[in-house]
Amino acid sequence: MAGKAAELRGQARVSDYLSVGLLSRLVPPSLVDEALTAHNRHSKRQRDLPAHAVAYYVMALSLYRGVNTEEVLRVVTEGMDYLGDAAIRRKVGKSAISASRTRLGAEVMHYIAEHALTPLAQPQTVGAFYRGLRVVSMDGTTLEVADETSNREAFGVPGTQQGQTGYPQIRCVGLLENGTHALFGVALGGYKDSEVSLAHQAIQNLKPGMLCLADRGFSGYPLWQAASQTGAQLLWRIPKNRKLPVLKRFKDGSYLSQISPAPATLKKMSDKTAPAITVRVIDYRLPGVADAEPVYRLITTLLDAEQYLADGLAALYHVRWSIETTFAEIKTTLKGADIVLRSKTPELVRQEFWGLLLAHHVVRKLMLEAALSRQRTPDVLSFKHSLTLIRRKLPASGAISPRALPEVVVSVD
Repeated sequence: MAGKAAELRGQARVSDYLSVGLLSRLVPPSLVDEALTAHNRHSKRQRDLPAHAVAYYVMALSLYRGVNTEEVLRVVTEGMDYLGDAAIRRKVGKSAISASRTRLGAEVMHYIAEHALTPLAQPQTVGAFYRGLRVVSMDGTTLEVADETSNREAFGVPGTQQGQTGYPQIRCVGLLENGTHALFGVALGGYKDSEVSLAHQAIQNLKPGMLCLADRGFSGYPLWQAASQTGAQLLWRIPKNRKLPVLKRFKDGSYLSQISPAPATLKKMSDKTAPAITVRVIDYRLPGVADAEPVYRLITTLLDAEQYLADGLAALYHVRWSIETTFAEIKTTLKGADIVLRSKTPELVRQEFWGLLLAHHVVRKLMLEAALSRQRTPDVLSFKHSLTLIRRKLPASGAISPRALPEVVVSVD
């Protein structure tokens, strides 16, 4: 949890895992090269800021929110100092950096994120599995971006009865591996896109052997049907007033039921013969908990009441809040509270967003390495303190290993 000491038993610390070429060690150059090749974005001229370095630069931007762009570039290229001052030139202005980012585009960073943002837990990772199932959560959030006309048109703006107000916002929905706080399967859209529509994209990353937790906002029939067809197990909250037939009661108080699409939903579905889906329903209360609701209702694909007891699943559901904590790590600790993303155009906003998620993944991956060395859960480490260590050490160790990239940074006019 945030605020706990960064040290584990013994002498293992996050700082022990800060090595030369940190970013290139945790996000392999081979993956960056693959993304550049797939989108034909390799540098074509010697005077260009190398595309590989730009990709790592976009990640580093989110590690150093309060630092000017030229200084972030210096941090990223420290690993190339072995080439000498004649080959490494720091006089790269904001316009040249912006042009290099524009040439790179957003799809390269999206490709890297799709392949790098993966579940991290190993079978021995404490707290990552429930009865052999990898526990993941699904939720969404929004981030404010620069108040530019193009961003307003591309992403949308929150509205009131008096009209649009505030900054334009992007919206995302993703999956979180609860045991490691590693985000994956993230779908990006604008404020005008619904969470449910983005969730339909995110659930494509569910796999057999996973147990997905989600809040009642995602409990509609079409999304449940699509998610269950991935082979993953589901444990989702639904509104307590939803009427469900009791088909069979179990000793633990749960019961079998069926869900069907509401008439209005069925009219919008392409399959007008959508079948009823058998689910298990768990109703429970939280006595003695301040501000608790009178009744909570869950539905699950785990139909075996003897193997998966109702009270165990009810307790497990509440670890879903880990994804809220992770969003706070990204929006408050990493990005900074009340700070919009730096980028001014929709393309660069999308690019920066994927870099932001990759930066979070780097910190979380490093924390997991430190925790596993002492067979502990990453929750014993503080995300904020770990980020502080990386920010302090990275300028000295470099973001990119001297042998990681074949290209060099040269002066850009």
